[in-house]
Amino acid sequence: MNGLAMALLAAGSLGSYGSLIYLVPIVALYFLMIVPNQRKQKAWNQMLSAIKAGDKVTTNAGIKGTIVQVKDDSLIIRTSPDGIKLEFVKSAIAAVTTDEPVEKK
Repeated sequence: MNGLAMALLAAGSLGSYGSLIYLVPIVALYFLMIVPNQRKQKAWNQMLSAIKAGDKVTTNAGIKGTIVQVKDDSLIIRTSPDGIKLEFVKSAIAAVTTDEPVEKK
């Protein structure tokens, strides 16, 4: 017998619990893979909606700069040291790196 036939026989011999064998891994994968990804996406969307002029950001390409102007779906960023202004779509922002005061221990 091939593997599929053996699996069907095994599931059938377990009665009503046979279908649970397939359901448990699917539920586990949902909580291990999909839920954390949804949380990460939600946090990233909140970060993008809270961006304002003066924030220091890093793009997906690794370019660091300070936001000069926020438009509907794009940003204008001034880079250092030459002060070149570049326009990026908001989805190109990887992180807001505005310096926050560090607590000394």
